Amino acid sequence: MAFTATELTGSKVEQYRQLTEQARGLVFEESDLVANAANLSALVYHALPEVNWVGFYLYDGTELVVGPFQGQPACVRIALSAGVCGAAATTGETQRVADVHDFPGHIACDASTRSEVVVPLYQGERLIGVFDLDSPVTDRFDAEDQAGLEAIAAVFVNSLG
Repeated sequence: MAFTATELTGSKVEQYRQLTEQARGLVFEESDLVANAANLSALVYHALPEVNWVGFYLYDGTELVVGPFQGQPACVRIALSAGVCGAAATTGETQRVADVHDFPGHIACDASTRSEVVVPLYQGERLIGVFDLDSPVTDRFDAEDQAGLEAIAAVFVNSLG
């Protein structure tokens, strides 16, 4: 099946609706975690402005381990007790941080990052990992971004069967 990304149009909410439909198309009839994480990180990275990292950290039963992503090389392992990713994984709540320098315990994998949003990935009660986006712009992510990214994260989790 050939996939073609289309230019997003309309309001931010409408753009995320279109991006979520593209995400569904990418994972249609595919349940492989690595394949879907790789394609979705590429899709989102190339679709959204002002992001410098988009990817997945996957839970190995002990800690979060870097998975498929787009952007600069990243921290390989993150303890559940550390950083924005650890907070999202342990609380089960999306973490939206306007200025990472104000977040206690922030892990600076890329010194240019200023804001971050991390969506926890759970299949029922089981932690799969997190979907992480960084931006070099302070306060880059708002409630509409959060809702849109949570919808894309749900597409990913649902693709796993």
